[in-house]
Amino acid sequence: MNYTDTGHSMLIRDLPIKREFKELLEGLGYTAFYPPQQDAIKAGLLDGKSMLIATPTASGKTLIAMIASVRALEHGSKVVYMTPLRALANEKYREFKLLENLVFNGRSAKVKISTGDYDSNGEELSDADIIITTNEKIDSLFRHKASWIGDVGLFVFDEVHLLADRERGATLEMMLARASMMSSVQVLALSATVSNAEEIASWLNCMLVSSRWRPTRLVEGVYSHGLIHYSDGTTAKITTSAYGAPIDLAIDALKDEGQALIFAESRKRSVALASKAAEAISAKIGEGERAKVKPYIDTLLESDGSELAEKLASLMNRCVAFHHAGLSPIARRVVEDAFRDRVLKILTATPTLAAGVNLPARRVIISSISRYDMEYGINTSITINEYKQMCGRAGRPRYDAYGEAIIVAGSHDVDDLIERYIKGEPEPLRSTLADERLLRMHILASIAMSDGISLRDLNGIFAHTLLARQYSTRYITPKFESALEYLLVEGLIEYTNDDGTILRATRFGRRTAMLYIDPETAILMRDALSRVRSSRNRDLTLGLLHIVSESPDFYPRLQLRSSDVDEVKMLVDEHLDEFIYDVDEHSVSRSLLALYAWIEEYSDRHLLDNLSVEPGDMYRMVESADWLLYSMHELALLLGKRHLLSTIDTLRKRVRYGVKEELLELVRLEGIGRVRARALYNAGLHDLKSVANAPESKLASIKGIGHTLAKRIKDEASRLLN
Repeated sequence: MNYTDTGHSMLIRDLPIKREFKELLEGLGYTAFYPPQQDAIKAGLLDGKSMLIATPTASGKTLIAMIASVRALEHGSKVVYMTPLRALANEKYREFKLLENLVFNGRSAKVKISTGDYDSNGEELSDADIIITTNEKIDSLFRHKASWIGDVGLFVFDEVHLLADRERGATLEMMLARASMMSSVQVLALSATVSNAEEIASWLNCMLVSSRWRPTRLVEGVYSHGLIHYSDGTTAKITTSAYGAPIDLAIDALKDEGQALIFAESRKRSVALASKAAEAISAKIGEGERAKVKPYIDTLLESDGSELAEKLASLMNRCVAFHHAGLSPIARRVVEDAFRDRVLKILTATPTLAAGVNLPARRVIISSISRYDMEYGINTSITINEYKQMCGRAGRPRYDAYGEAIIVAGSHDVDDLIERYIKGEPEPLRSTLADERLLRMHILASIAMSDGISLRDLNGIFAHTLLARQYSTRYITPKFESALEYLLVEGLIEYTNDDGTILRATRFGRRTAMLYIDPETAILMRDALSRVRSSRNRDLTLGLLHIVSESPDFYPRLQLRSSDVDEVKMLVDEHLDEFIYDVDEHSVSRSLLALYAWIEEYSDRHLLDNLSVEPGDMYRMVESADWLLYSMHELALLLGKRHLLSTIDTLRKRVRYGVKEELLELVRLEGIGRVRARALYNAGLHDLKSVANAPESKLASIKGIGHTLAKRIKDEASRLLN
């Protein structure tokens, strides 16, 4: 991992920073800085200069952030490190925990992570020196006016090239704008190489450190009919087989303990390729290799009993795995760890992995230049930026002198692919804040953060955005005015003076902003709750789930298939009085069917076989519905709908645990999920009292419990009752 050309590079020991930090780095094997790190230091990193670091993956951006963090801590300031994804935040948290070995101002540095609960003022983070979080979470903390925000001396923004992301880009843009407006604050923006880096650096009013240097040389090419055509004009012959081009390329990369990463255009394709790869290399996997991967398989199966996990485990036994959003978070983490630890040889993945955690491979294979767009439900060609992100995974710095990125041509012309993707410049980053839904969310937040704001000051905030830099006033003004009009008409904001120049959020608008939900979601909930005069003797389960699943904030919303229509008709006919609005098969999503099946305790296998809902999808639906039901509870409280609070709370608990109401008391016990709770209930143990009074031997005899857990839940039940 080290750049050791000490004749031209800066040595770790020469860095004018805390001695213990330098010793920590040297203990980890660092001796000299990579060129981009050296460039950042020479450009004024330790002088507190704000910077955009635009360099390839694995070129040392995290260490640049660590150096800046130590400098900030030496000056008595806090550090906030932001990522676009929770998985990436967890990875950075593990890396930055190293700094807890250092002492500043008489005490050890404290590193904390916070990625959830958007309705919090962040007081639990007040004693942290370094806070690892997501862009959305820091946005929420700004809205709640976290008391320690003013103590932050360094904001680090990771993956800044995601400014162009349709969903995440707008929040990242607003956070960058807010941070760059704060005086005496260092902003460190970390990005892959982008074509308009100068424009982004100018917008942020910061130094630009741009480099194409990477620790392993990148070799790029296109594969067609048994030959890799490299961009330098050379070719290489690949042994072909009946397994197909991606597998042939992967097997070829395994020489000398290499690893291969195959990007597939869809989940289904990634699983199919993994199955082919496992079959192709099965005979080459020895008992020693199977022994190394076994602990990872055991961890997977102990924590995830889904059919998809079982399929994954069988492939891992042959040192192959797949990775996509349908896997549970635990399954994804196991796969990532196993590949990172080099016990897996071939990994197939959807393109989302390229924007996530760092999993380098000797050879990256792009099996198709198509990708499935979930929002539009169609295949589209990948962008050059997406291709470059995939290339970023090529080459393992400690193990490979170079990395390869190979596109499988398929029916496409080899020369065209080389010209477009390999020799082409990445698309410039463009603001996504022009989307009116996103714009009104951030306008409301900006108004809600103050007791009253003038139109001039509000315009001043948005004048600092990338949107204002890249688009004309004539384009922006109508969108801005339309968003304001929407918020005014729907009662989220109001004017406080007669001449219509000072705006403030109403109680409803402020609560919406603090709950971190789309104004449209809040309006949908408000109007639905207003229609329910009484919940007495009326089951609102499906009605409330319907509102949640139709909210703009709900994700993922799965479209109904023709095979689902009959089930929807039966559900609606049987539970018509539970719905708040009139519904039919055209106004219900497959996500509603999945949520209802989940709280009715249908198995993962049923969800997969009957609704094609994979564990990862169900996890995100539960997480999304849980937050939206919390928000609904808070809005019901605000609107004086107290008679609905208990109903909403009960439903939220059912969604969180995936159980019928009769199991809610049992799932309070740690280690007792939906399956074990049902086993206890079926054994005649219906509540905490019966568990506390039951003989330990009886508890241990119940399927899935055992002696160790039996003793623990018996003690815990007694404690909860007292």
